[in-house]
Amino acid sequence: MKKISSSFSMSAIFIIAMFTSPPCSAARKLLSSETDTAFIKTWCDSTSYPDLCFATFSSYAAEIKGSPQILATKSLFVALNTTRSASKSFNKLRKKQGLKTREAAALQDCVEEISDSFDEIKRSVAEMGESGGKSFAFRMSDVQTWASAALTDENTCMDGFSETAVDGAVKDKVRTVIEKVAHLTSISLSIVNRYAGAKN
Repeated sequence: MKKISSSFSMSAIFIIAMFTSPPCSAARKLLSSETDTAFIKTWCDSTSYPDLCFATFSSYAAEIKGSPQILATKSLFVALNTTRSASKSFNKLRKKQGLKTREAAALQDCVEEISDSFDEIKRSVAEMGESGGKSFAFRMSDVQTWASAALTDENTCMDGFSETAVDGAVKDKVRTVIEKVAHLTSISLSIVNRYAGAKN
C-alpha cells in the first residue's frame, strides 16, 4: 500500500509541475508572434489604409519583431517592388495595339512618372540603410522628401486618366495598378513619418 501511495504522490507532483512550470518553447513562440502581430496592427491603424497595411505586413511580423526601423524599411521595400511591377505593367500596356492617341500619351506620361517614383523610393531605401555621415533627423528628412515626391508622381499618373477620352478598360486597368502603388507608398510614408517622429 505504501508503494501505491508513493507512486500516486509522485504522479500528482509531476502533474502539478506541468501546470506550474514556465511556458514551453511553443507557447513562448506563440506569445511572441501575437505581440509582433499586435505591433503591426497598431502601426497600421495610424495609416490611411489600415486594412491593406495589415494584410501586407502581418506576414512579416516575425521578421519585423516589433522594430519600427525594420517596419519602416520593409514598407519602403514593398513600395519599391510594387512600383517596379507597375512600371513593367504600364510598359507592356503601352505597346498594346489599337490605343487611342490620348491613351498612348497618358500611358507614356505614366511610364515616366512611375520611373521617377521608382528612383525616388530607391533613394529612400538606400538612405534608410545608411548608418553614418548625416544625422538621423537629416537622413529621415531626405527619406520623407523622396517618399512624398514618389507619391506625388503616382497621383500625377492617375490624373492623366481622368479624361473621358480615355477608354474605360484602359483606365480601369491603370487605376487598379496605380492605386495599389499609391496606397502602399502612402502607407510607407505614414510609417516613416511616425518612425522619424518617435526618434526625435
